Amino acid sequence: MTIETQTTDYKLLKNRFRGYLPVVIDVETAGLNAQTDALLEIAAITLKMDEEGNLCQDQQYHSHIKPFEGANINPEALKVNGINIDDPLRGAIPEEIAIIEMFKMVRKAVKDAGCQRAVIVAHNATFDQAFLQAAVKRINAKRDPFHPFAMFDTATLAGFMYGQTVLVKACQMAKIPFDGKLAHSALYDTERTAELFCTMVNKLKDLGGFPPKTLSE
Repeated sequence: MTIETQTTDYKLLKNRFRGYLPVVIDVETAGLNAQTDALLEIAAITLKMDEEGNLCQDQQYHSHIKPFEGANINPEALKVNGINIDDPLRGAIPEEIAIIEMFKMVRKAVKDAGCQRAVIVAHNATFDQAFLQAAVKRINAKRDPFHPFAMFDTATLAGFMYGQTVLVKACQMAKIPFDGKLAHSALYDTERTAELFCTMVNKLKDLGGFPPKTLSE
């Protein structure tokens, strides 16, 4: 008896994560409560396998978002992320447009990879997933490509791999450059999180920890 058949091609992304396509997400918000506080920025990066079976970054989506009607704005949160919600140069769009456009990119990536659906990858993933799902409910979005509760949390994975759960420190341990001045930009944090996740997945492969061996071995 084997965990998977000998003929499984693990250089195909659809065979690596149980048919799920990992999509790295980061959000910037006006507070910590996903139900009441505004979603202000979102970024997403889809992942792919290269010819050697290594995980790497693929397509990007990024948008600044207008606070939904009646949203709470916590000034302390804005001090942390440095967002000026009144700045016309932000180019903010309604969250309905942002979420729908992001979903289009993700659904295409899922189809192209032959996967069943997408799964969120994020640093402290429950936070990002909560804000995304709250926005999905507010706009009554259809055809949500993401699994409703499954996720990959890079804070947990980095704690296991490197003994660090803070993103910048985990990146340092993984020898990934990290500019603290650019932190709390959704796109920058998503790029670094994606690189961290790919590094950990590829490291496991290089060490012989994946693909799985037969039970008889």
